[in-house]
Amino acid sequence: MTDTSTAGAPPENLWPDGAKDIFEGKTSPVDNKNGKTTEGGARGGPKYSMFTWIVVVALLGVWSSMAVVYFNIVDYDSVIARAQEFRMNFSHVLQGKLAAYDTDGDGDFDVDDAKALLGLRVGWAPEGRGSPGETTEPNQQAAEKPNHRPGHASRSGTPASVPGSQDVESEIQAAVPLPLPVEDHFIPDDPGDSQHPYEEEANAIDTTGVLVEELKPDHNVVEPDRYLTSSKLTQEAEAEEQPEPENKVKPTEIPPDGAAEKRVEEQKEKVKKKKPKFLNKFDVTIKAELDAAEKLRKKGKLEEALKAFESLVQQFPQSPRARYGKAQAEDDVAEKQRSNDMLHRAVSTYGEVAELPDVTFDLLRAALKRRAERQQFLGRMRGSLATLQKLVQIFPDDVSLRNDLGVAHLLLGDNKGAKKVYEEVLAVAPDNGFAKVHYGFILKAENQIAESIPYLREGLESGEPGTDDGRFYFHLGDALQRVGDDSAYHWYERGHKQGHFASVWQRSLYNVDGLKAQPWWTPKETGYIDLMLEKNWKTIRDEALAVMDQDRGRFIPEEENLREKGDWGQYTLWQQGRKAGGACQGVPKTCSLMERFPEAIGCKRGQIKFSVMQPGTHVWPHTGPTNCRLRMHLGLVVPPGCRIRCTNQTREWNEGKVLIFDDSFEHEVWQEADRYRLIFIVDVWHPELTQYQRQTLSPI
Repeated sequence: MTDTSTAGAPPENLWPDGAKDIFEGKTSPVDNKNGKTTEGGARGGPKYSMFTWIVVVALLGVWSSMAVVYFNIVDYDSVIARAQEFRMNFSHVLQGKLAAYDTDGDGDFDVDDAKALLGLRVGWAPEGRGSPGETTEPNQQAAEKPNHRPGHASRSGTPASVPGSQDVESEIQAAVPLPLPVEDHFIPDDPGDSQHPYEEEANAIDTTGVLVEELKPDHNVVEPDRYLTSSKLTQEAEAEEQPEPENKVKPTEIPPDGAAEKRVEEQKEKVKKKKPKFLNKFDVTIKAELDAAEKLRKKGKLEEALKAFESLVQQFPQSPRARYGKAQAEDDVAEKQRSNDMLHRAVSTYGEVAELPDVTFDLLRAALKRRAERQQFLGRMRGSLATLQKLVQIFPDDVSLRNDLGVAHLLLGDNKGAKKVYEEVLAVAPDNGFAKVHYGFILKAENQIAESIPYLREGLESGEPGTDDGRFYFHLGDALQRVGDDSAYHWYERGHKQGHFASVWQRSLYNVDGLKAQPWWTPKETGYIDLMLEKNWKTIRDEALAVMDQDRGRFIPEEENLREKGDWGQYTLWQQGRKAGGACQGVPKTCSLMERFPEAIGCKRGQIKFSVMQPGTHVWPHTGPTNCRLRMHLGLVVPPGCRIRCTNQTREWNEGKVLIFDDSFEHEVWQEADRYRLIFIVDVWHPELTQYQRQTLSPI
């Protein structure tokens, strides 16, 4: 039988010294403050000292608090509501006060934090994952920096390179979002690998010419036995579970007139946003097991976390949260091991989450959104498109998902599909900045120059995530120049200040920092004085003229929309460091000469080609895509009236002479002669690039 005299008593090991005897009614001699000993009830003195009663009261307080929590005597939600209302009304007074109880690190004051106020610690302090970054070895390749900032993390992808023999000055600057600069990219699947055992998709891949970009590493200090996942997308998915911290007014800051009221309204709106619900009723019953596995993942013990989640999935196959945790762990392990196979498993598992019954809408959205992002990373653009289409069907009112769907169309080169999506977005959200800049880009690609300007401008002015991208500044400025609006340079200046352009004049987006930058060069400055172009210019000219007479079809019209008017053809011999098919059959002596110079034929970011321009041609001001090359122009047939401007300096070609300039600076061409102009264009590596950089930089 239970001893009722000790019912509800604390466990044996939690008793303070002497307290158990007091609780059980036993007496013990206690020294009073006068140094005299009193025996309970012996001489009419107090049975217990003041210290004894303090201990008793403290114990009763502790156990009362635990009972309140255990039996849910307190309505935490009401505590939160009152606290939030109080904070909104007195935010300028209480800045930093409630933040002290933000025990779960999610930036707000919620149920878990209310429990902290009552003295009960719930869960664990979130582990800081650090800023994601490259984990590659410190090499010269990583020193290249695209001078633009991708926006929202979900807008990830890779711009497709330009097929054919055309230059990439226009296409490479297209407004297709770039890979995240913080993503630790392992090598995507071969574009020809259209299916995978872990993911069955019809026509899943269309990634011809995927461009891999070199990005600057974000140096993180990694703690021992802990792996920092470099996937920003993984962190974003976790952030969906934990809303961002509210913007707080500093205690010393005095808001301007009307700002306080506006701040209160903004805070009220944020209060309305609830945490995503990832646990269904069943998952709540196994929350402790889920938390334990998730704790391993957040601590970077990824292999252990994966085993834990796999065990949970085996025990509870209908648990959406366990399967989602397994997918996240596979995702993180894939990043750590740089394993495409493991990432395929993660993609498959994210899909399995969506197929389970009773999955919450918030978890369904997070799983499919992440699946689409990782499909894009693997080059499975069509699969990503299908996933996003499914998401939009389930969440038709979610504008951000529709924006992601538009990007997926762009990544496939489907401007028409993207245009339709952004028109739908702007119909319901006319001020959406992300939709505006992308819609403006599409209009510009359709040569609707004037129509594109307000969308690009208003989208950039919105400052919304995903709009602060160098290519949008680039295309807005270009459009303004083409309609004769000098405010183009205002936008170029803004782009420069935002860090997208090296200068107002030098607006290339794929750059290596620290290279000497000047518009015009001499052969001596380049060090390439032994190319012997000038010594052999007549041989080169005669072969080109023979092709023009006998096989003029080799000269392909320029199709990059760089011309205001006129006729401009190009005959390409090398592109991206590779010989262009049978092009050299027409000019064998020229090709034999060029094969002596690896600085030219090995320049993966350039071309070797003939350029013929007819009278009356004007080429718009434009810039090349990269600062990694210099461009040589050898005059072959140059009648009077042909000139080229680079920055604010204008020069003319001369037959048998070489002009050298850096085409990452703005340049413009006029052909106002009475007959055609023929030149030979040879791109060479920037002389300050190391041999290692030349070998490892990706082609453009």
